[in-house]
Amino acid sequence: MKIAIDAFNISLAHGTGVATYGRTLASAAHGLGHEINALFGSHAGHSKIPLLNEIALAEAASLDTKRVTLQAKMGFGARAASGVFGPRDALAIPVSGKVILPASLSLGAARLWNVQSLYTSANIAFRAAGSFTRVKLAETDLVHWTYPLPVRIPGAQNVYTLHDLVPLRLPYTTADVKRAYFKLCSKIARDADHILTVSECSRRDIIDILGAAPDRVTNLYQSSDAAQYMTAVDEAAIARHVEGLLNVGLREYYLFFGAIEPKKNLARLIEAYLGSGVQTPLVIVGSPGWGSERDVALLKSMSALDTRQRIIWLGYLPRDMLYRLIAGARATLFPSLYEGFGLPLLESMALGTPVITSNVSSLPEVGGDAPVYVDPYDVSSIATAITQVDADADLRAEMARKGLIQADNFRPAAYEKRLAKFYETLR
Repeated sequence: MKIAIDAFNISLAHGTGVATYGRTLASAAHGLGHEINALFGSHAGHSKIPLLNEIALAEAASLDTKRVTLQAKMGFGARAASGVFGPRDALAIPVSGKVILPASLSLGAARLWNVQSLYTSANIAFRAAGSFTRVKLAETDLVHWTYPLPVRIPGAQNVYTLHDLVPLRLPYTTADVKRAYFKLCSKIARDADHILTVSECSRRDIIDILGAAPDRVTNLYQSSDAAQYMTAVDEAAIARHVEGLLNVGLREYYLFFGAIEPKKNLARLIEAYLGSGVQTPLVIVGSPGWGSERDVALLKSMSALDTRQRIIWLGYLPRDMLYRLIAGARATLFPSLYEGFGLPLLESMALGTPVITSNVSSLPEVGGDAPVYVDPYDVSSIATAITQVDADADLRAEMARKGLIQADNFRPAAYEKRLAKFYETLR
């Protein structure tokens, strides 16, 4: 098939869990022999000179494409109106080899396409008129929208991935305009050719909250290439990396990684960690997201008071550095309030790192019997788990062993088989 996939999150310079999902999906579909076309919505203007379009797309990939710029707002009239009253043409972006493309554009895609300010103007148009923006992309058999986007390609099977309904389940943890989000997801539930999701927990939410027909919602779970990515990196190299970055030894720190946002439950984690009395440092990797002001203030105050450097905040790290930190940690601490899947849990298990995580949402079905589970709302529950895991090397070894077995269920080859089976149902 000729398959299109949106690059709404894929193109972000720092990436997200949804970006990882999009790249995994593109790689798996390409591995099954399908032609992949990535559809960007860069704010960069279009030129009659093909090379300048390639340059503009590469430059725009270093920016946050989800940000509504002044330029995009000013262009609302023409772009949004065209989204409502007529289809938008996708411009082919040739990959000439003359421009060194950023890693975020390395999708193994047969072709790259761009519709100027597509995703910004489509969201504005949907809020104004309740209509999906149509895009013309010739000979497309199927399009994967990896995020709830008000866009469709006429003539193709439009498949939307809803990772979770956190804005509706925990409305106080996200910045989404809830009425608009519910309206958009409800329309997707009614009109999509099919809906994909990443856990049975999310599938139940989509059916129960949006009223989607059960036979139109398929859970394919998610995958991670963390283990393959780290195959050539031995333990000695990981130890050198950890020592150089943190000035601590292998397995001598705990790790939290992910966006700093309300649902990640960082304040309770820090309180529990400090209350546990363990001396093993806690390393926090993550950039501030929406609603992170209190957590960031707490981290800064902890840094000022923590003369023994028990809490170390590193901010954002590239994937190769992060994977080395995961592989070298004593355990990952991930007491999230709600997850559609929980990629940090899978990545940690795949790299042989024990995990303490929450007993809610999708996390038990992804983690199986490998993690130690806690009540994410109970600080004492989290603290007790940290104390237990810290004191018991045999327990950590058993958690790591079980985690590797559980992670095997989500390896890329297994995900590719699930995707192939799904494609067969559509024919």
